[in-house]
Order: sequence, then structure tokens, then C-alpha cells
Amino acid sequence: MALRARVLVLAGAVLLVLACGWLATRLGAEFIPQLDEGDIALHAMRIPGTGLEQSVAMQALLEQRIGSFAEVDKVFAKIGTPEVATDPMPPNVADNFVILKPRDQWPDPRRSKEDLVAAIEQALRQLPGNNYEFTQPIQMRFNELISGVRADLGIKVFGDDLEALIATANAIQKVVEKVSGAADVSVEQVTGLPVLSIAPQRLELARYGLSIDALQQFIATSVGGEEAGLIYQGDRRFKLVVRLPEHLRSDIEKLAFLPVSLPDGGYVPLEEVATLELKSAPAQIGRENGKRRILVTANVRDRDLGSFVAEVKEAVASQVTLPSGYWLSYGGTFQQLESASQRLGLIVPITLVLILGLLVLAFGSVKDALIIFTGVPLALTGGVLALWLRDMPLSISAGVGFIALSGVAVLNGLVMVAFIRDLWREQDDLFRAVVDGALIRLRPVLMTAMVAGLGFVPMALNTGTGAEVQRPLATVVIGGIVSSTLLTLLVLPVLYEWLHRRRKFPPQ
Repeated sequence: MALRARVLVLAGAVLLVLACGWLATRLGAEFIPQLDEGDIALHAMRIPGTGLEQSVAMQALLEQRIGSFAEVDKVFAKIGTPEVATDPMPPNVADNFVILKPRDQWPDPRRSKEDLVAAIEQALRQLPGNNYEFTQPIQMRFNELISGVRADLGIKVFGDDLEALIATANAIQKVVEKVSGAADVSVEQVTGLPVLSIAPQRLELARYGLSIDALQQFIATSVGGEEAGLIYQGDRRFKLVVRLPEHLRSDIEKLAFLPVSLPDGGYVPLEEVATLELKSAPAQIGRENGKRRILVTANVRDRDLGSFVAEVKEAVASQVTLPSGYWLSYGGTFQQLESASQRLGLIVPITLVLILGLLVLAFGSVKDALIIFTGVPLALTGGVLALWLRDMPLSISAGVGFIALSGVAVLNGLVMVAFIRDLWREQDDLFRAVVDGALIRLRPVLMTAMVAGLGFVPMALNTGTGAEVQRPLATVVIGGIVSSTLLTLLVLPVLYEWLHRRRKFPPQ
């Protein structure tokens, strides 16, 4: 029947390949599926200049709030920079690690981790003075190793003027927040550090006979301290530093009345010869490749990373105007996706050309080699459809599945065409050879397909550790084997008979 309706069969196969090719562009893309590590990592970011004591007090409230969830086993955090500065941070940033109980100990084991994270985030938003970024321990370090960005996406703004950088970054933040799937969008906090500014009044200093150097030395000794000697205790020695007591050093109003000694032996309050003011200064100035930069970070939830980054780039390019001499750089996990895609784009065509060359050498016919090779796009259609049905984006693991699937498709086509050629030589009847070859090779083709397909079923349905990486690969292989088997048994014989029908002798 397929041989009689060859035009309909071939046209349907071509339309299916084109439709699945279009569908593949709508699946989205990501480097590797996000693994469920079982635990949660979150950054608690506070106002720059927050002291260590205040940060610890705020951290205690945060951990108490997180520990109130029945699903949480324990919570611990790291604040500031350790002695071995492998992960330096200011005292106003805390790395929190939330260790969850086994799922069977949850009040509701069916509750998803995404729902739990959303509930924790909602509860923590009620605590003032904190901003949060939710991620996972390994994922956070992996992102940081890739591009120095702890989030899924980091937009680096480069330029000269800090105020212009901040204004541009805030504009980008507003744009990114409107993109579907964006979460934890924040701008790197580089301002807001409170600094005590003491500006000398030159006229008053001259009136009292004081020099700026003398005033600066006096203030440095009073507030910062000055070494006055050494104290020995056994083999250890300690510096003896003279300075004002802590309650005076931290009180600006009292510092204003600090008595400054005059050359003639009298005293004058510090506020008489200097202006004391608490100002906001840059908390940090980040540089990369010798250029100032500020970072806008965002995580992605309920959406693939590839389409999210593409939409963010388009939205930022159309809605944000960069000042002259300023530029953007996008970093994060998607950099690995782009790098891997470029390598696959080079390696896969070379591999397919080599396979085609081996087929030509084996059959001595370019036409037969191309007929066998048509099984590859026909097999890929099933993989694309399977990903679409399971709502999975394209990823590197799915790409590996497509490569394995191409091998199975070529193998099935090779078995079919080789047997048809042999029958044609024996019977000297192309039509009968095609029909008999398709029927006789039905069982070997089905056996090959079932062995490969059924072997991947447990991976496709797996929900254990690492299942997020296994499922796309198995889904592609299973879906592709189904389409490859059906199309190999129908399309390939029809195509072979149609292309060789004008020949009187079988190929040698």
C-alpha cells in the first residue's frame, strides 16, 4: 500500500520533518537540566556598612524563621571572610545553607521543592533589612566558577562613571524584572556605605594657630589609634595602641566636642575647627579587565534558560540606552550552553560526514548511502516530538540522545538496504525485492528498536538523584526510535524503489 501511495508517503515524511524542525526552534534551550540537589543555598544581603555584631543578630532571626518550617532539618551560615580567604565577602553578606529532611519525613511528601522555596522566600521577605537570592549549593559554586556570577544570569555593565553605571544597572533591573521567569533580580550594591567625613575649616585653623597636619594626626590618633609600644607575654607580644574608648569613637555628637589642644596650651572643641558629617560613600568598586563594572543578577524559574536570555537581550537592547563608551557583557550558565552548542555544531556535522563516507565506501553508491542517511532526520522527528510532549527544552543531554539516535537510525537503514540489494541481485525484480526485504527484515528492525527503546524506559521515568539529566536523553531516544522504526519500515523502502525504478540492473 505504501508503494502505491509513494507520493503521499514521501510528502508526509517531508512535511513531518519540516514541522518538527520548526517545533525544535520553539522548545527553548539550556546547558544541562537543573539538578535537584536536595538542599537550598541562599544569600542574605544587607545594607553595606552593617557591622558584624548587627549582621549576626539579623542572621539569628533569619535562621529562626527558616528553622520554623517542618521540612528543614538544620540551617547554618557563613558571614564575612575566613582566615583562608577562598570565598571573601563583606560582613553584610551571609551564605546560608538550608539542609532539608528526607522527603518521607515532610508533613506533605507530595509538596514540591519549588513550592517550599516560594514559601520560605515569602516568610523571609517579612524580615526587614535583607535581600535574598535563592539557589543550590553546587549550582551556586558552578555558576561562580563559570563567570564569577552566583546567579543563573549576570549582566555586567562596564564604564567609567560610577553614577552612570548605577543608573544604567537600575534601568536594566526594571527591564529584567518584567521578563517572564525572572526571579531574585538585583543590582550589585556598590553604594550606601556610611563614612564619617571630617573637613578642616582652614580659616578657623589659622585663627587658632593650628595646622592641617596637626589636626589630621590628632584625629587619626583619637579615632584610628596609634601604636605606643609592645606588651610581652611569654613568647608572644602584642601592640599597645592608644585611642579613644569605643563609645566615644562611634558617637559623632560626642566626637564634635573632642578637645583639640592649641599651641598656647588651651583647648578648642573639634567642631570649631572642622565640619563633621556622615556621608554615603561607595561600598565597593568592582573592576574587570581594568574597567569599572557593576553587576545585575537574576535567576530563572519555570522556564528554560536559553529563551529567557534571548528575551532579556532583546528587551534590554530595545528599552535601555547605554551612555557613550559603556557596554554590556552577559555571563552565567548560558555561556556553557553557547560554548557547547558551538562545539557540537562543529563536531556533529564532521561525524555525520564521516558516517556518510563510510556508507559510500561500503555500498559503492552515493545514492544508496544518502537513502540510508534519510533515516537520521526521520528519527530526529520523534525525539523532538517526545521532548515537546513532555515539555522539556533542548539541552546537552538531549543532544547526546540525538547523536545516539542517529546511530540507531543509520544501523536500521543499513540492515534494510543491504538486504534489499541482495534480494534484487537474486530475484532481478526490484519491486518484489523491496516488498520481501521490508517484510523479512521487519523482525530484526523491531528487535533492534525494542532493545534500545525499552532499555531507556527506566531512565525516562526515573525520579531519583540525577534523573533531571537522564530524562531528556532517554526521552529523545525512545521517541526517536519509535519514529525511526515506523518511518524506516515505510519510507525507506518506498524511497529506495522510487529512486532505483529506472535501473535495469541491481547495484554491485
